[in-house]
Amino acid sequence: MPRSIWKGSISFGLVTIPVRLYGASEDKDVSFHQVHSTDGGRIRYQRVCEVCGEVVQFADIAKGFEAGDGRLAVLTDDDFANLPLSTLKTVDVVQFVAEGEVDPRYFQRSYFLEAEAVGQKPYVLLRDALARENRVAVVKVALRSRESLALIRPKDDLLLLHTMFWPDELRDGSFAAPPAEVSVSEAEIEMAKLLIAQLEGTFDPEAYTDSYRETLLEVVEAKLAGAAVPEATDTSAPVGDVVDLMAALRASVDAAKKRRAAAEATKAG
Repeated sequence: MPRSIWKGSISFGLVTIPVRLYGASEDKDVSFHQVHSTDGGRIRYQRVCEVCGEVVQFADIAKGFEAGDGRLAVLTDDDFANLPLSTLKTVDVVQFVAEGEVDPRYFQRSYFLEAEAVGQKPYVLLRDALARENRVAVVKVALRSRESLALIRPKDDLLLLHTMFWPDELRDGSFAAPPAEVSVSEAEIEMAKLLIAQLEGTFDPEAYTDSYRETLLEVVEAKLAGAAVPEATDTSAPVGDVVDLMAALRASVDAAKKRRAAAEATKAG
Protein backbone atom coordinates (compact mmCIF):
# COMPACT_ATOMS: atom_id res chain seq x y z
CA MET A 1 0.00 0.00 0.00
CA PRO A 2 1.43 3.44 -0.91
CA ARG A 3 2.13 6.07 1.72
CA SER A 4 -0.29 8.96 2.06
CA ILE A 5 1.10 12.33 0.97
CA TRP A 6 -1.41 14.50 2.86
CA LYS A 7 -3.76 14.20 5.81
CA GLY A 8 -6.63 16.56 6.52
CA SER A 9 -10.37 16.83 6.00
CA ILE A 10 -13.00 17.67 3.39
CA SER A 11 -15.44 20.31 4.57
CA PHE A 12 -18.79 21.09 2.95
CA GLY A 13 -21.46 22.90 4.95
CA LEU A 14 -21.20 21.60 8.50
CA VAL A 15 -20.06 18.15 7.37
CA THR A 16 -16.39 17.24 7.87
CA ILE A 17 -14.72 14.14 6.43
CA PRO A 18 -11.24 13.23 7.78
CA VAL A 19 -9.24 11.85 4.83
CA ARG A 20 -5.83 10.79 3.61
CA LEU A 21 -4.56 11.52 0.11
CA TYR A 22 -2.65 9.04 -2.07
CA GLY A 23 -1.12 9.43 -5.52
CA ALA A 24 -3.31 7.73 -8.14
CA SER A 25 -0.51 7.33 -10.69
CA GLU A 26 3.20 6.55 -10.86
CA ASP A 27 5.94 7.50 -13.28
CA LYS A 28 7.09 4.53 -15.39
CA ASP A 29 9.83 6.36 -17.29
CA VAL A 30 13.14 4.54 -17.68
CA SER A 31 15.66 6.11 -15.26
CA PHE A 32 19.22 6.92 -16.26
CA HIS A 33 22.31 8.21 -14.44
CA GLN A 34 24.52 10.87 -15.95
CA VAL A 35 27.88 9.25 -16.72
CA HIS A 36 31.16 10.11 -18.43
CA SER A 37 30.78 8.81 -22.00
CA THR A 38 34.41 7.62 -22.19
CA ASP A 39 34.63 5.50 -19.02
CA GLY A 40 31.08 5.28 -17.60
CA GLY A 41 31.97 7.10 -14.37
CA ARG A 42 29.03 8.70 -12.53
CA ILE A 43 28.72 12.47 -12.74
CA ARG A 44 28.16 13.98 -9.28
CA TYR A 45 26.94 17.45 -8.43
CA GLN A 46 27.68 19.50 -5.33
CA ARG A 47 25.64 22.38 -3.94
CA VAL A 48 28.09 25.18 -3.33
CA CYS A 49 27.26 28.46 -1.58
CA GLU A 50 28.40 31.39 -3.74
CA VAL A 51 29.03 33.54 -0.64
CA CYS A 52 31.22 31.30 1.54
CA GLY A 53 32.21 28.72 -1.07
CA GLU A 54 31.26 25.80 1.19
CA VAL A 55 29.47 22.64 0.01
CA VAL A 56 25.98 22.81 1.57
CA GLN A 57 24.06 19.74 2.72
CA PHE A 58 20.48 19.41 1.49
CA ALA A 59 19.12 19.68 5.06
CA ASP A 60 20.70 23.14 5.37
CA ILE A 61 19.14 24.53 2.19
CA ALA A 62 16.22 26.96 2.53
CA LYS A 63 14.15 28.84 -0.05
CA GLY A 64 14.96 32.48 -0.74
CA PHE A 65 12.82 35.16 -2.39
CA GLU A 66 14.67 38.17 -3.78
CA ALA A 67 12.71 41.42 -3.93
CA GLY A 68 13.15 43.92 -6.72
CA ASP A 69 15.31 46.13 -4.51
CA GLY A 70 17.70 43.26 -3.70
CA ARG A 71 16.40 42.37 -0.24
CA LEU A 72 16.25 38.63 0.44
CA ALA A 73 13.55 36.79 2.41
CA VAL A 74 14.66 33.32 3.57
CA LEU A 75 11.84 30.83 4.25
CA THR A 76 12.36 27.57 6.13
CA ASP A 77 10.28 24.38 6.12
CA ASP A 78 8.59 25.60 9.31
CA ASP A 79 7.52 28.81 7.56
CA PHE A 80 5.79 26.80 4.84
CA ALA A 81 4.23 24.34 7.34
CA ASN A 82 2.78 27.14 9.46
CA LEU A 83 1.33 29.40 6.77
CA PRO A 84 -1.88 31.10 8.00
CA LEU A 85 -3.90 29.28 5.33
CA SER A 86 -7.00 27.21 6.07
CA THR A 87 -6.46 24.90 3.08
CA LEU A 88 -3.24 23.48 4.57
CA LYS A 89 -5.32 20.91 6.46
CA THR A 90 -8.84 21.38 5.09
CA VAL A 91 -10.23 20.86 1.59
CA ASP A 92 -12.83 23.60 1.30
CA VAL A 93 -15.69 22.84 -1.11
CA VAL A 94 -16.30 26.03 -3.07
CA GLN A 95 -19.03 24.86 -5.45
CA PHE A 96 -20.77 21.83 -6.93
CA VAL A 97 -20.89 21.78 -10.74
CA ALA A 98 -21.56 19.42 -13.64
CA GLU A 99 -18.34 17.59 -14.58
CA GLY A 100 -18.78 18.49 -18.24
CA GLU A 101 -18.41 22.18 -17.36
CA VAL A 102 -14.74 21.74 -16.41
CA ASP A 103 -12.30 22.05 -19.33
CA PRO A 104 -9.87 19.05 -19.21
CA ARG A 105 -6.99 21.47 -19.82
CA TYR A 106 -7.23 22.44 -16.15
CA PHE A 107 -6.38 18.95 -14.83
CA GLN A 108 -2.89 18.32 -13.41
CA ARG A 109 -2.57 15.19 -11.22
CA SER A 110 -4.98 12.60 -9.80
CA TYR A 111 -5.18 11.33 -6.22
CA PHE A 112 -7.20 8.78 -4.22
CA LEU A 113 -9.09 10.03 -1.19
CA GLU A 114 -9.34 7.55 1.70
CA ALA A 115 -11.66 8.22 4.64
CA GLU A 116 -10.43 7.86 8.20
CA ALA A 117 -12.59 5.47 10.28
CA VAL A 118 -14.84 8.22 11.69
CA GLY A 119 -15.24 9.77 8.25
CA GLN A 120 -16.40 6.71 6.31
CA LYS A 121 -20.15 7.43 6.52
CA PRO A 122 -19.93 11.08 5.40
CA TYR A 123 -17.44 9.93 2.72
CA VAL A 124 -20.03 7.49 1.33
CA LEU A 125 -22.70 10.18 1.65
CA LEU A 126 -20.70 12.66 -0.45
CA ARG A 127 -19.68 9.98 -2.97
CA ASP A 128 -23.22 8.71 -3.54
CA ALA A 129 -24.82 12.16 -3.59
CA LEU A 130 -22.36 13.39 -6.22
CA ALA A 131 -22.92 10.26 -8.31
CA ARG A 132 -26.71 10.53 -8.21
CA GLU A 133 -26.73 14.22 -9.05
CA ASN A 134 -23.98 13.82 -11.69
CA ARG A 135 -22.00 16.57 -9.99
CA VAL A 136 -18.40 17.17 -8.93
CA ALA A 137 -17.04 19.36 -6.14
CA VAL A 138 -14.74 22.29 -6.93
CA VAL A 139 -12.38 22.72 -3.97
CA LYS A 140 -9.23 24.53 -2.81
CA VAL A 141 -6.39 22.58 -1.21
CA ALA A 142 -2.74 23.25 -0.30
CA LEU A 143 -0.38 20.51 -1.55
CA ARG A 144 3.37 20.47 -2.09
CA SER A 145 3.97 24.04 -0.87
CA ARG A 146 1.27 25.68 -2.99
CA GLU A 147 -2.49 26.14 -2.98
CA SER A 148 -4.33 24.51 -5.85
CA LEU A 149 -7.76 24.57 -7.31
CA ALA A 150 -8.99 20.97 -7.44
CA LEU A 151 -11.96 18.81 -8.31
CA ILE A 152 -13.43 15.91 -6.30
CA ARG A 153 -15.47 13.36 -8.21
CA PRO A 154 -16.87 9.88 -7.55
CA LYS A 155 -15.34 6.91 -9.35
CA ASP A 156 -16.79 3.47 -8.52
CA ASP A 157 -16.39 3.11 -4.72
CA LEU A 158 -13.90 5.95 -4.40
CA LEU A 159 -13.66 9.71 -4.34
CA LEU A 160 -10.86 11.04 -6.56
CA LEU A 161 -9.21 14.43 -6.26
CA HIS A 162 -7.73 16.08 -9.36
CA THR A 163 -5.50 19.12 -8.84
CA MET A 164 -6.02 21.85 -11.43
CA PHE A 165 -4.19 24.79 -12.94
CA TRP A 166 -5.33 28.28 -12.02
CA PRO A 167 -6.99 30.15 -14.94
CA ASP A 168 -4.02 32.50 -15.38
CA GLU A 169 -1.71 29.47 -15.78
CA LEU A 170 -3.42 28.35 -19.00
CA ARG A 171 -1.97 29.80 -22.16
CA ASP A 172 -4.04 31.33 -24.95
CA GLY A 173 -3.84 28.85 -27.83
CA SER A 174 -5.63 31.00 -30.42
CA PHE A 175 -2.33 31.52 -32.26
CA ALA A 176 -2.36 27.83 -33.27
CA ALA A 177 -5.78 27.93 -34.99
CA PRO A 178 -5.81 27.68 -38.83
CA PRO A 179 -6.80 30.84 -40.73
CA ALA A 180 -10.55 31.49 -40.82
CA GLU A 181 -10.61 31.22 -44.62
CA VAL A 182 -9.55 27.56 -44.54
CA SER A 183 -12.66 25.40 -44.96
CA VAL A 184 -13.69 21.89 -45.98
CA SER A 185 -16.60 20.65 -48.07
CA GLU A 186 -19.59 18.66 -46.82
CA ALA A 187 -18.39 15.70 -48.90
CA GLU A 188 -15.03 15.78 -47.13
CA ILE A 189 -16.75 15.94 -43.74
CA GLU A 190 -18.95 12.95 -44.64
CA MET A 191 -15.90 10.94 -45.72
CA ALA A 192 -14.14 11.90 -42.47
CA LYS A 193 -17.20 10.69 -40.56
CA LEU A 194 -16.90 7.33 -42.33
CA LEU A 195 -13.28 7.09 -41.20
CA ILE A 196 -14.29 7.96 -37.62
CA ALA A 197 -16.97 5.25 -37.74
CA GLN A 198 -14.37 2.65 -38.77
CA LEU A 199 -12.06 3.60 -35.91
CA GLU A 200 -14.63 4.15 -33.15
CA GLY A 201 -14.98 1.79 -30.21
CA THR A 202 -15.12 1.57 -26.42
CA PHE A 203 -12.08 3.02 -24.69
CA ASP A 204 -9.97 0.28 -23.11
CA PRO A 205 -6.77 1.69 -21.57
CA GLU A 206 -5.39 -1.85 -21.16
CA ALA A 207 -5.22 -2.14 -24.96
CA TYR A 208 -2.46 0.50 -25.12
CA THR A 209 1.19 0.21 -24.15
CA ASP A 210 4.13 2.61 -24.01
CA SER A 211 5.98 1.63 -27.21
CA TYR A 212 8.75 4.16 -26.56
CA ARG A 213 9.56 2.69 -23.13
CA GLU A 214 9.39 -0.89 -24.47
CA THR A 215 11.75 -0.10 -27.36
CA LEU A 216 14.11 1.85 -25.11
CA LEU A 217 14.36 -1.14 -22.75
CA GLU A 218 15.14 -3.40 -25.74
CA VAL A 219 18.06 -1.12 -26.58
CA VAL A 220 19.20 -1.13 -22.93
CA GLU A 221 19.04 -4.96 -22.75
CA ALA A 222 21.00 -5.24 -26.01
CA LYS A 223 23.68 -2.91 -24.62
CA LEU A 224 23.89 -4.93 -21.38
CA ALA A 225 24.22 -8.18 -23.32
CA GLY A 226 26.75 -6.75 -25.76
CA ALA A 227 24.40 -7.59 -28.63
CA ALA A 228 23.51 -5.59 -31.72
CA VAL A 229 21.15 -2.70 -31.06
CA PRO A 230 17.77 -3.07 -32.86
CA GLU A 231 17.67 -1.00 -36.03
CA ALA A 232 15.23 1.86 -36.37
CA THR A 233 12.42 1.66 -38.92
CA ASP A 234 10.90 4.77 -40.46
CA THR A 235 7.16 4.70 -39.82
CA SER A 236 6.60 8.43 -40.21
CA ALA A 237 3.91 9.67 -42.55
CA PRO A 238 5.01 11.51 -45.69
CA VAL A 239 5.35 15.25 -45.20
CA GLY A 240 3.84 17.69 -47.65
CA ASP A 241 0.63 19.19 -48.90
CA VAL A 242 -2.39 16.92 -49.33
CA VAL A 243 -3.14 17.37 -53.02
CA ASP A 244 -6.38 15.39 -52.98
CA LEU A 245 -7.93 15.31 -49.50
CA MET A 246 -10.89 13.19 -50.63
CA ALA A 247 -8.58 10.57 -52.13
CA ALA A 248 -6.54 10.43 -48.92
CA LEU A 249 -9.71 10.08 -46.83
CA ARG A 250 -11.10 7.36 -49.11
CA ALA A 251 -7.86 5.40 -48.95
CA SER A 252 -7.82 5.78 -45.15
CA VAL A 253 -11.37 4.44 -44.88
CA ASP A 254 -10.52 1.43 -47.07
CA ALA A 255 -7.40 0.69 -45.01
CA ALA A 256 -9.35 1.01 -41.74
CA LYS A 257 -12.01 -1.40 -43.02
CA LYS A 258 -9.35 -3.97 -43.88
CA ARG A 259 -7.70 -3.62 -40.46
CA ARG A 260 -11.03 -3.98 -38.67
CA ALA A 261 -11.99 -7.04 -40.75
CA ALA A 262 -8.62 -8.64 -40.02
CA ALA A 263 -8.95 -7.93 -36.29
CA GLU A 264 -12.47 -9.39 -36.17
CA ALA A 265 -11.29 -12.49 -38.07
CA THR A 266 -8.46 -12.94 -35.55
CA LYS A 267 -10.90 -12.72 -32.64
CA ALA A 268 -13.28 -15.18 -34.28
CA GLY A 269 -10.46 -17.63 -34.94
